[in-house]
Amino acid sequence: MSARFAYEYSVIRVVPRAEREEFINVGVILFCGACDFLSARTDLDERRLLALWPKIDLAIVTDHLDGLSRICTGGPAAGPIGHLSSSERFRWLVAPRSTILQTSAAHAGLCDQPDAALERLVDQLVRTQQQLG
Repeated sequence: MSARFAYEYSVIRVVPRAEREEFINVGVILFCGACDFLSARTDLDERRLLALWPKIDLAIVTDHLDGLSRICTGGPAAGPIGHLSSSERFRWLVAPRSTILQTSAAHAGLCDQPDAALERLVDQLVRTQQQLG
């Protein structure tokens, strides 16, 4: 029997115009303390996002998504937040905010391998049937 690990995850959303309350799921952040695992995986469907807001600057969105990944990795490249523990970085990443990138409430689950769980969640919550092929 393989070990099962508790994890928490949050869905990353692009909210181009908060007043319209529309968003697109673009990724997932997963934290598993037992495995010292914190990672974000994104899959931005630019066509869907442009359908919501044709004037959105995709370069800015991509840059912010890259920033989330740097914070998950930690270290100097992530700025002052990169020096926090992985648990503290996860809490910072999923804290409510009113910006173009927002996260869902944190949810919990159990897995054998956090990386595989992250990929499965991205398939279920982010990728469309067209993207899955």
